[in-house]
Amino acid sequence: MKNVLQFIASRGFSTSRGRSALHSQLHQSFYNAEQLALQESVKKLVEEVINPNADEWEKEKMFPAHKVFKKFGDAGLLGIHRPVQYGGQGLDYKYEVAFLEALGHSTSSGIAMAIGVQTDCSTPALANFGSEKLKETFLAPALSGDMVTSIAVSEPGGGSDVASITTSARRSGDDLVINGTKMWITSGMQSDWACLLANTREGPAHKNKSLIIVPMDTKGISKSTISKMGMHASDTTILTFEDVRVPAENIIGQEGMGFAYQMIQFQEERLAAAAGSLVPLSNVLEETINYTKQRKAFGQPLINNQYMAFRLAELNTELELLRAALYQAVDQMLAGEDVTLLASMLKLKTGRLAREITDSCLQFWGGMGFTNDVLVSKLYRDLRLWSIGGGADEVMLGIICKMADILPRAEKKK
Repeated sequence: MKNVLQFIASRGFSTSRGRSALHSQLHQSFYNAEQLALQESVKKLVEEVINPNADEWEKEKMFPAHKVFKKFGDAGLLGIHRPVQYGGQGLDYKYEVAFLEALGHSTSSGIAMAIGVQTDCSTPALANFGSEKLKETFLAPALSGDMVTSIAVSEPGGGSDVASITTSARRSGDDLVINGTKMWITSGMQSDWACLLANTREGPAHKNKSLIIVPMDTKGISKSTISKMGMHASDTTILTFEDVRVPAENIIGQEGMGFAYQMIQFQEERLAAAAGSLVPLSNVLEETINYTKQRKAFGQPLINNQYMAFRLAELNTELELLRAALYQAVDQMLAGEDVTLLASMLKLKTGRLAREITDSCLQFWGGMGFTNDVLVSKLYRDLRLWSIGGGADEVMLGIICKMADILPRAEKKK
């Protein structure tokens, strides 16, 4: 596995190279020279490993996760801000955000999402709270790209409502016996292990759960694929657990703290969603601007219609403000501050702005926008997920209301 900075150097990239046509001053001023060079290196790797095969993998409804992840692991990109002793790079979180943002150059949103699940959804709790044995056995091979991972929280009867999950993991000697069903599991058909949330004891819903590392080759696990409207290259799975036995030492951190650990883990996931949206949304705006300059109607380019020009300017402004909020959240996280409120706002805004940009741009493309041959139609269906996955918009609004003290407090019964 390469050191990330060695990987950058091997690519021969300048640290002063410019960025996209919709130039962002915020982007240039937020990242340092090494982080900008890292982004160029990631972009190059994406263009070599993912983009030439993306259309084929989209049709096959699955990409070879082990092969792709190994390429990124060998480059040191799957553990940028994870501990060095487990194969990580030990860099600060801003390098990770730079990486996630650059992943947006993938022409398959599903593959970029699956990589983000590996780096920022299934592994944070293990890295932060897991035992040395668990880290050596499961975290290290995930960072090297030798293992593919999943996060198994959502269920058929409860996705964003994490407290309501019913999957159980009951003690049996030195083991846990797991029963239940998990749904919407990214890379579930290919993963080597899952970070699973289950009820491990009786008691209040926020204090009776644990995160457990479950090897996916364990007896009693069955899998079935979900057919989706978007994110086609990323396999999504229903996992059923029938008397699945794993060692009790596979519990991450303290037993009963799983809900709390997952809430912390969600913050990285939600910031990752915001970071991963910046490049594709910028690209679709750029393509739409270029298209409306070339496409003529009634004897003049579409962009001459003031409404179109103003609408595209408005959307670009909204995207730059989303970027500013993300960068603010990253700085606050680096300073050790609680970013739960801002991360929830970012997740809400990311989902809504993705819908707004792709819908408006698709309209400006007219009939071409309704074909499968253009970027805007792919993003229209793929990025619709951001208002649902990782906490639906309505759940984000609930968190914001609670933390901002917006809702009236219920009167205490006398």
